[in-house]
Amino acid sequence: MSTTTTTTTATGSVATPRVLTNTRWAQLAFCVICMVMIANLQYGWTLFVNPINKAHGWSIASIQVAFAIFIALETWLTPIEGWIVDLLGTQRGPKLMVGFGGIMVALGWVLNSRAESLEMLYFAAVISGVGGGAIYATCVGQAVKWFPDRRGLAVGLTAAGYGAGAAITVIPIRYVIADYGYEAAFLWFGLVQGGIILLMAFFLRGPAPGEMAGAPAPKVIQSARNFTPKEVLSTPVFWLLYIMFVMVSASGLMATAQIAPIAKDFDVGNSIVFFGATTLTAALIIDNLANGAARPLFGWISDNIGREYTMAIAFGLGAVAYWLLGSLGTAPWAFVLFAALIFLTWGEIFSLFPSTCTDSFGAKFATVNLSLLYTAKGTSAFLVPVANLIKTSTGSWHAVFAVTALMNVVVVALALFVLKPMRKRLMAQSNKT
Repeated sequence: MSTTTTTTTATGSVATPRVLTNTRWAQLAFCVICMVMIANLQYGWTLFVNPINKAHGWSIASIQVAFAIFIALETWLTPIEGWIVDLLGTQRGPKLMVGFGGIMVALGWVLNSRAESLEMLYFAAVISGVGGGAIYATCVGQAVKWFPDRRGLAVGLTAAGYGAGAAITVIPIRYVIADYGYEAAFLWFGLVQGGIILLMAFFLRGPAPGEMAGAPAPKVIQSARNFTPKEVLSTPVFWLLYIMFVMVSASGLMATAQIAPIAKDFDVGNSIVFFGATTLTAALIIDNLANGAARPLFGWISDNIGREYTMAIAFGLGAVAYWLLGSLGTAPWAFVLFAALIFLTWGEIFSLFPSTCTDSFGAKFATVNLSLLYTAKGTSAFLVPVANLIKTSTGSWHAVFAVTALMNVVVVALALFVLKPMRKRLMAQSNKT
């Protein structure tokens, strides 16, 4: 940092630029580790779908209801969890909420390992969804508060842990499922992931009052006013962001939840592509890496050129990617390449939308406000089983990919021609006030 400002915090310590830099990057690292530990809850799920189907004979669509329940609970409860974090304060809030989340995600996967009925599978999804949301909301809230000058990058790195973290365990989970059964994979990985989260929770805290005074000024315009959650819900900007989030999230969730079934239907899943790796294994690893890389990459871009222009670039490329996978994905290498492009142009929603929300409505109530927006992911999750219904009625995945491509094109138009002028008016009004 170039600034030499020093600030006395509420605890009486002096936050020099060097201390501030070290502290906030350490806090970000703890949050990233926590996000890596919950990545498998969503991005590793596809590995379990076919084994569960084979073991119990339940339909793929009914098994995917558990995935939809997990996504819904992981998102819809985050406003409450975020409110509790802010209520408990910067010292206790992050620690207690993330610790609670670690216990819940471990319990959820242990229950998955014992589920002998769809009802038990759904109940386990409720438990893990509550825990995953507690961790996700807290860690993203930490990022936007600690990094007002690099909000897109910080949120992107935090979300990257969630997007790319599953890449580390794709091969180990597939190995455990193949040799010991999917039940053992749920049990072992659930306990390890939950234990590491509990350890990280001990180190977490939010910035003390005045501690961020030494941070550099941001390049993008930010609101000088802190909107309360009630005020946020009354603004058209919030609801436009919500609709856009639902549309893009739904298209991506259809892909993340269905990659294994799609590879099977395209008859490429077990084809060897390189170093003995099958198409599905290579796709899952590369997809998770692309998904993770997209979040800090496009977050950093948005810190420099603006949120709406970055949305247009990312979602425009996403529309092309969906079309290419649906049209040309029946070749093994094409499947790996175009699936990776989908993940690269989808994962950034988890850095762009939280950053845009906090830029627009201020940082004081950021954990609650961005959690309210994050519930859009839960709404979109119920479109995931619809993809299976479209595929069943048409006999192929082509119609699904055509719909997802069109959704991305619509969001590009909304970002440039509706959201941008609306946010400009909101910022001018709030900063004037």
